Amino acid sequence: MSEIRYAGRNTIEVNGPIVEHIPVLAGTLTEQITLPPDGVMVDATIGQGGHSYLFGKTLGPEGVLIGLDANKEAVRRAQFKLKDLACKVILIHCNFSHIAEQVHKQGIEKVDFILADLGVSSVQLSDVEMGLSFLEDAPLDMRFDKRLKTTAADIINNTDEKALADLIYKFGQDRGSRRIARFIAQQRKSEPITTTGQLANIVCRALGRPGRKRRTRIHPATRTFQALRIAVNNELENLEKLLVSASDIVKRNGYIAVVSFHSLEDRLVKNNFKQNEKGGIYRLITKKPIVPGRDEIAENRRARSAKLRIAQKQ
Repeated sequence: MSEIRYAGRNTIEVNGPIVEHIPVLAGTLTEQITLPPDGVMVDATIGQGGHSYLFGKTLGPEGVLIGLDANKEAVRRAQFKLKDLACKVILIHCNFSHIAEQVHKQGIEKVDFILADLGVSSVQLSDVEMGLSFLEDAPLDMRFDKRLKTTAADIINNTDEKALADLIYKFGQDRGSRRIARFIAQQRKSEPITTTGQLANIVCRALGRPGRKRRTRIHPATRTFQALRIAVNNELENLEKLLVSASDIVKRNGYIAVVSFHSLEDRLVKNNFKQNEKGGIYRLITKKPIVPGRDEIAENRRARSAKLRIAQKQ
C-alpha cells in the first residue's frame, strides 16, 4: 500500500465520483522514458493520475512518486487512482511553480523525471464550480486553486477596456480582442458579467455566432476563455518558474517532459529547452515536438492539439 500524504500533513479522503480520464501521449511517454525501480518521479500536474499510474507501476517499494496539482479535487481523485502502487506516493496541493521547494521538503535533492501535462481535463471542464467552459452557464470563476483571490469575473468587470483587449490578444491571440473588449465594456455598464453564458453570448455578438461563415471552426469564445483562464491562474508565469526549477532538480541523465496544448506554452518550453541545450545542460530527445497520431485523436479529441517535448539532463 502506498503512503499518501497531503501537503506533508493529513491523509485525505476521495470526494465525488471518479471520472475516467485518458492521459495524452501516454504510450509515447512510456516508450521514450524508463525509470529505475528506485527512481523518483514528479508529476507536476497530477490531474486524474493517469500518467503517474503508468510510470508508478514500474517503480518498486524504494521508488517515490510525488504528485502536485493546483486543484484540490484533482489531488483527491489521484489518491484513489494511485492507492495500490508499490512505490511511496506523496500528493501535494500546490502549484507546480513551487516544485523545488516541495521536493526538497521531502528530503529529496534530485529527481529522475519531471512530467507536466498542461492540458485542462474533461473533468475540470465539466466542473460547473470552476466555470471553465462556455457550453454550460456557470459562475465566471476559472480558478484551479480556490485560494487565489482574483476570478475571471473580477477581471472582466474591473479591467479597463484597453487593458482587457490587450489581455485577450496576448493570452488568447484573438485578432478581434478590441471589439470583444468594447462589447464587454458596454454590457457591464448595465449589469455585472458574472456567468460563463453571459460572457460567451457577448463574445458571440462581437465576433459572430457559431454556425456563421468564419475563418476558424472553433467557438468564437474559445480564445477569450483561454486568455482569462491563463490570466486568472498565472499559467505562463508559473510555467516559466517550473522550467527554471526543473534544470536544477533533475539529476544527470534524468528527464523532463512537457505536454503543451497551445503555442504560448509550447514556445516557452521550446525556448527553455533550446537555451539549456546551448548551455550544455540538456540533450533534446525531441528535436521537434511529438504529436498524437490519428488513432489517439479519434479516441480522445482533446489530444488533437497536444505537443510533447522531452529533454535529458546532461
